[in-house]
Amino acid sequence: MTRRRWIADEVSGNRAAITGDHARHLAQVLRAQVGQEFDISTGSEVRRGKVTAIRPDRVEFELSEAVAQSKQTEITVAISILKFDRMEWAIEKCVELGVARIIPVIAGRTEKHLAAAATRRVERWRRIVQQSSEQSRRSSVPEIAEPMKIKDLFALATDTKIILSEVEHELMLKQTIPPGANFLLLAFGPEGGWTEQELSSFSEAGWKSASLGNTILRAETAVIAAVAIAASVL
Repeated sequence: MTRRRWIADEVSGNRAAITGDHARHLAQVLRAQVGQEFDISTGSEVRRGKVTAIRPDRVEFELSEAVAQSKQTEITVAISILKFDRMEWAIEKCVELGVARIIPVIAGRTEKHLAAAATRRVERWRRIVQQSSEQSRRSSVPEIAEPMKIKDLFALATDTKIILSEVEHELMLKQTIPPGANFLLLAFGPEGGWTEQELSSFSEAGWKSASLGNTILRAETAVIAAVAIAASVL
């Protein structure tokens, strides 16, 4: 039987603990018992953990051997901020697909009220990332960056930088990912698409442009499709 995985809030040597809502869920909803075993992510590895103490807001573990893990993909996604229900869905699925970092982006066509409210949503997005990481049995929690203005995105440095563009008709995403790439940054426009000025600025900054095909995808669908393709290549 597959053991449930928890991401530790505290780690010290061979001891770990989860606290707050996590602990309340394990103690009161799942009714954990002393001696029960779970997989515990410490941030650097996953180890087997045996429950040693249970309180309403704190569950403590004794850690033993490490659990073998598959390699995580090194993909960062820069998602132009969408309507928040769709944004949350995209974030959740990106976590399940193994992305390392998620950057919310304020693009030229991002709706003004969404851009204004985005900073207040970051903590909610981080809770979604935490929960999704545990559900999908990840060994670490991907980073949710603070919302970034589009001009700051242009200059980000990484091995391979690709924008998904509806005006690209020649290069498919799979063709733009070089063999042996270690790190990948994918950028997705808002529901109104990138502006011509933004596309020019991406090109000037050394970004590649890629397509997901002839069909018109909703923004959140494009994110998931692209991450799945990129993960399969890497």
